[in-house]
Amino acid sequence: MSEQVVRTGEPGVDEVLARLGPPDGAGAERWAEVYEDVHARLAATLAALDRG
Repeated sequence: MSEQVVRTGEPGVDEVLARLGPPDGAGAERWAEVYEDVHARLAATLAALDRG
């Protein structure tokens, strides 16, 4: 099955979403770190858009 890459048109968001690609063999604890990082980056991006 081929996964489609989601593009938002916002380079910073697209870069963050790329981190959610297929697992690289890392354990669940590593993926929790990735998801937390992605969440923090997206929240920061939304906050910046709200301010500006």
